[in-house]
Amino acid sequence: MSDNTAVRAAKLDKIFGTPVCAVLLAIFCNVLWGSAFPFIKLGYRLFSIDSGNTASIFCFAGVRFMLGSVLVLLGSILLQGKAPRLPRGRVATECCALGLWQTTAQYAFYYIAVAMLTGAFGGILNSTQSFLGVIFAHFIYGNADRMTPAKTLGCAVGFAGVLIGTIGNHGSGSGWGVFCMMAATVIFTLSGPWNKSVTKKADSFAVCFLNLFVGGLALFVLGTVMGGRLHVQSALAAVVMLYLAFICGAGYILWALLMKNNPVSRIAIFGFVNPVVNVLLSAVLNGEPLFRWQYLAALVFVCVGIWLVNKAPAKKEKV
Repeated sequence: MSDNTAVRAAKLDKIFGTPVCAVLLAIFCNVLWGSAFPFIKLGYRLFSIDSGNTASIFCFAGVRFMLGSVLVLLGSILLQGKAPRLPRGRVATECCALGLWQTTAQYAFYYIAVAMLTGAFGGILNSTQSFLGVIFAHFIYGNADRMTPAKTLGCAVGFAGVLIGTIGNHGSGSGWGVFCMMAATVIFTLSGPWNKSVTKKADSFAVCFLNLFVGGLALFVLGTVMGGRLHVQSALAAVVMLYLAFICGAGYILWALLMKNNPVSRIAIFGFVNPVVNVLLSAVLNGEPLFRWQYLAALVFVCVGIWLVNKAPAKKEKV
């Protein structure tokens, strides 16, 4: 690594490790991801993909993530002044395995759930990742990320909000869709510590690129083998696909750098932004009801839970 590259990398780590910047970037990532659910549903309509056509759904997801991997390469050139240096040997194998887990496995479940659930209901279910991240961090990182009474109460209130939005299902989706969304949420949460570990062994952009490309390629091949096809119906369909690629490309770059330079609970907890954006855009783009009391009550509980978890000042950590 040249001196100039090392200096730029150190500056990036410093920016992403600054608490204020970390919080703002974590919120921005969740705004992007919150917009993904309604835009994916819009994409299904524009590509004429039926909710039961799992094969074409996988093809749709695979193309999105492979395009996102190209944006990661461009992001590396823009931010680091060079293309990422791809790892070799065991580290490369671990990056590919992470892609199969975090991208292929997670989004196979997620994309099926999107087809079967309304945006608001799916977003509320997906918000459990915010609280699961805090709970898992307690057991994985020990004293560096302990649960506190405030965090415990916040998680309890947040899960109560999710329960309010879930009980009865309110005609918002199938039981299989609920299972798929919860499976995707657990996989995402468990991916955080692994992603954090891998980005300490290799360039963050290289990890993101392999994650998206390998995971997306696996989804596309799987969908094609199952008989899936994509048919671009209009220019708007292509624009939506490019926007979804931007979401995953930009989101993965920022999130990997955040995970590398911060405690998991500091940034994972801001997932509350995700369901709020999801509900609003689902109403605007897909005509879903905005003022259903169960959803509004659930969002209030989730946001209060986030505040309770995050209100106590973080202890200074030894680096």
